[in-house]
Amino acid sequence: MTEPTQESMQTYSREQIEQVVGLDATALGTIRDAFIALGQGKVVQPPILSMAIEEANGEVDVKTAHIQGLKHFAIKISPGFFNNPARGLPSLNGLMVVFSAETGLAKALLDDGGYLTAIRTALAGAVAAEALSRPDSKRVALIGAGEQASLQLEALRLVRDIESVDVWARDKERGERFARDTEQRLGLTVRSHDSLHAVCQNADIIITATPSHTPLLDYSMLPEGVHVTAMGSDSPEKRELEADVLTDCDYFVCDSRAQSEINGELKGLDEDQAKACEVYELGKLLADGRRLRDGDQNSGDQNSGDQNSGEQAETATDTLITVADLTGTGVQDTAIASLALARLAQR
Repeated sequence: MTEPTQESMQTYSREQIEQVVGLDATALGTIRDAFIALGQGKVVQPPILSMAIEEANGEVDVKTAHIQGLKHFAIKISPGFFNNPARGLPSLNGLMVVFSAETGLAKALLDDGGYLTAIRTALAGAVAAEALSRPDSKRVALIGAGEQASLQLEALRLVRDIESVDVWARDKERGERFARDTEQRLGLTVRSHDSLHAVCQNADIIITATPSHTPLLDYSMLPEGVHVTAMGSDSPEKRELEADVLTDCDYFVCDSRAQSEINGELKGLDEDQAKACEVYELGKLLADGRRLRDGDQNSGDQNSGDQNSGEQAETATDTLITVADLTGTGVQDTAIASLALARLAQR
């Protein structure tokens, strides 16, 4: 009897991966479907393994998840060292190992240098904005001027017709350079601001993408009808939002409540504030087909046949303030890694 042979594990470089995975509609759908699977309870997702390396302003996260019915699962090792730009090195690095969900055998090493993490993070932001922002949103405020801020903007354009961008960065020169480069590259009107209040005041969508350890936004900065996507708080020491943003907004939505309570914005609430904050999970909203901006929280009124009540519901949802806290989940990593492997195998 012939013994079964084990296939050798394939190794793919960042250059190879970049050629097949980017910010496209199919990749967006892959991440959206991963959120839905999570909301439907079809995902096994253990807690994040995290380690801080404080003397180097660094951290390492290990994430994984298995999606029911998917042929593969991924384990990702993701270092983030935030002093690296001063050395001419990227802040984010890392790799993913893809395994068979049937045999547990390693199938591929995706030596992506953090590229897939950056892409799936941007796509997750777009999924949140698609679900929670006003469909007519055109003006974006970016808090942060790094790689992820740029990718968030590009991914957002898959779901919203963006016309203008306002940007704020701690480093004024970096913010101004980001504005010039983005305006030239994307053909949008982009302005840099010194003030957080100024950058937010006309926004339809606010995206925070910083490694800040202290809150940057409070509720008074948020214009009526705005949606906020907070991307930066993904470890216990990070925080971008004051507590009143969570407690006073109309809807606070996170990718994982358990992760938000440890690594995300929920950890900043005291006991009383936590009781006052109603929390939704994005995957469950998507799985249930809920569209908060469509007024489905008042569906009884909309089904009454009264045109005026429908118009009133639409007007009411235009003034909602929604907030998404995205800490990054293992299910997104397995989803994007599976997409990458499928596309690489076709080449």
